[in-house]
Amino acid sequence: MGDKVLEEKIARHHESLSEALGSGTRAQVRQLINNLSAAEIGDLLESLPPAKRIAVWELVDTELDGEVLVEVNDEVRQGLIRGTDDDELAAAVGDLDIDDLADILDDLPDTVIREVLSSMTRQDRERLHQVLAFPEDSAGGLMDPNVLTVRRDVSLEVVLRYLRARGELPDLLDVLFVVSRDGRYLGDIRLSDLLTQDPDRLVSELMQPSPAVLPVDMPAAQVATEFEHHDLVSAPVIDAGGLLVGRITIDDVVDVIREEAEHSVLTMAGLDEEDDMFAPVVNSARRRWIWLGVNLVTALLAALVLSWFEPTLEQIVATAVMFPIVMSMGGIAGTQTLTLMIRGMATGQVNASNMAFMFRKEIAVGILNGLVFSVLIGLIAWLWYRDVELGFVMAFAILLNLFAGAISGVLIPIALKRMSIDPALAGGVALTTVTDVVGILSFVGLATYMIIGT
Repeated sequence: MGDKVLEEKIARHHESLSEALGSGTRAQVRQLINNLSAAEIGDLLESLPPAKRIAVWELVDTELDGEVLVEVNDEVRQGLIRGTDDDELAAAVGDLDIDDLADILDDLPDTVIREVLSSMTRQDRERLHQVLAFPEDSAGGLMDPNVLTVRRDVSLEVVLRYLRARGELPDLLDVLFVVSRDGRYLGDIRLSDLLTQDPDRLVSELMQPSPAVLPVDMPAAQVATEFEHHDLVSAPVIDAGGLLVGRITIDDVVDVIREEAEHSVLTMAGLDEEDDMFAPVVNSARRRWIWLGVNLVTALLAALVLSWFEPTLEQIVATAVMFPIVMSMGGIAGTQTLTLMIRGMATGQVNASNMAFMFRKEIAVGILNGLVFSVLIGLIAWLWYRDVELGFVMAFAILLNLFAGAISGVLIPIALKRMSIDPALAGGVALTTVTDVVGILSFVGLATYMIIGT
């Protein structure tokens, strides 16, 4: 439902933008664009061909440029940066939050990086270095090191005076973190308690442990799970020694969830979520060569196996007509299991403790489906060609290939994970190879033995 609303919203923006561009009123286009949020402008830029994208980018207000650069994917960002003056870039990214600046720093020209770093305070440079020290897909890479902390032995009145003196508070502030003298995390005090309780009460009387304290090396996907399970708005990040090093807020987690969803869908086809959809033809084609080449090799392997049974195919036309059904059914059954396994492993629902159960369960499902569809397809083959032996061959091949698909769907992602290969990226190709080869061997091989008798 949310995706549909987003699609309709982007479509409306496109329609309005096209009308404004067509009318030639630059002021109208500028107003239309800058009435959008940075995220909406980012979505709009990603959905425009390069020429229109640059024209629209030039009309974005300078104070929004930095936030928009954070919102677009890597390849689109690099194109926008190439078309922007260095001084303008430095001004645009100079006011970004530390965690957002860390996300795009590597894409900036060296001259811009030097200018931005020289304009930062020593404390902010240290915070930026701290975030850059962690992998991008970890809690440390996601966190904002700029956090508000209080001590447990002060009164709420003291805390309120401290906040009023600051004047400006971080976005999505729902709790203040309580730390010891040496910076160790002790707990949270809710902003609502701070505003409603007796000002003379001490922080220690109201502070509570956070429902989720995130280690700095926790994977981003697990961070998202913690936010989901505990309905968090923000959460503290600590290092190995228990020192508070930053916080993560729900807006960062939403980005992680979206990226994970895009990654799962696109890597199944050998694509990258950071690629520009409107990149030049040659660049787009080149990116797809690797997996097209891998698929060609696996297809040639299946063709080689099939070539062993050329005499059978030449003598019985029915085998050539029917064997794609065997491979298709096995491929679909295997893909269903593979998809469930990849999703379960990504969300933590499938792990070492229940892997054996999943294996037994999917084999049982494969056998049950194999029995049901082997009987059905065997009857269809018999009625179609009035050949009992062909019906038996079809039934046996379907049973065997659905069984093989179930086993492969479980074992392939486990094996790829142990080899540090993304199952979403390579699982589909490996599965197709197995079900194609098993399908050919079971169907055409059995047909050769039973019908041809060689």
